[in-house]
Amino acid sequence: MNKSTFKISKMDCPSEEQMIRMKLESYAEVKYLDFDIPNRKLEVYHVDDIKAIQMSIASLKLGDSFEGTTEAEPPVMEDQSKQKRILWWVLGINFGFFVIEMTTGWISGSMGLIADSLDMLADSIVYALSLFAVGGAISRKKVAKYSGYFQMALATLGFVEVLRRFFSDTETPLFQWMIIVSIFALVGNLISLWLINKTKSKEAHMQASAIFTSNDIIVNGGVIAAGILVYFLNSKWPDLVIGGIVFTFVMRGAIRIVKLSK
Repeated sequence: MNKSTFKISKMDCPSEEQMIRMKLESYAEVKYLDFDIPNRKLEVYHVDDIKAIQMSIASLKLGDSFEGTTEAEPPVMEDQSKQKRILWWVLGINFGFFVIEMTTGWISGSMGLIADSLDMLADSIVYALSLFAVGGAISRKKVAKYSGYFQMALATLGFVEVLRRFFSDTETPLFQWMIIVSIFALVGNLISLWLINKTKSKEAHMQASAIFTSNDIIVNGGVIAAGILVYFLNSKWPDLVIGGIVFTFVMRGAIRIVKLSK
């Protein structure tokens, strides 16, 4: 068994990991992929020559550089049943808050809550793909394709609504809903992060899920801050600004998901 190491300079979030996984899933010679996202490093455990694998990685244009090949055995797989159980819980929490924030966002007139709900949906997609990775399913490309297009459509509608509210005389959103619902979403993400860290897993898809959830906690804090500014300024602008920023991240993630499905 050989281990080839790559430096992937543009691999800074779970989307790039999934892109690489899907690009290499058809190679029978690839036996294991070990991702280190914080250090932007990928270790490919494989048999036979690395050239075809190297060309496939290069085609993604993620700033890869090949660092060499050595003989090595892949690490021992961790308890997958425990991982699947945790991921199902985290998926349920995120999808539940997607529904809650989408509903309360329209009721309260808050684009920040609506954008955050789509961010929760994006997380649900990542966790679902991680479940496929744990279960060894091979239909991840189809899931990524349809979920990515669906997410792009919702993000586009969100941008249109932000622009409509920007150029029209709309009411100031209900800041109470923004703050209270975002606090509950923050708690949900903290629980999700605790569950993921509880596994103490060093596998890539679990580490990626932890990074994604940590980013969501920052988004929750942004919506709470926007709600506070709406209250003090009695203005809709903070809500529109945070909504536009989060929609941008959602669209960026959706485009990457669609790319990886191809």
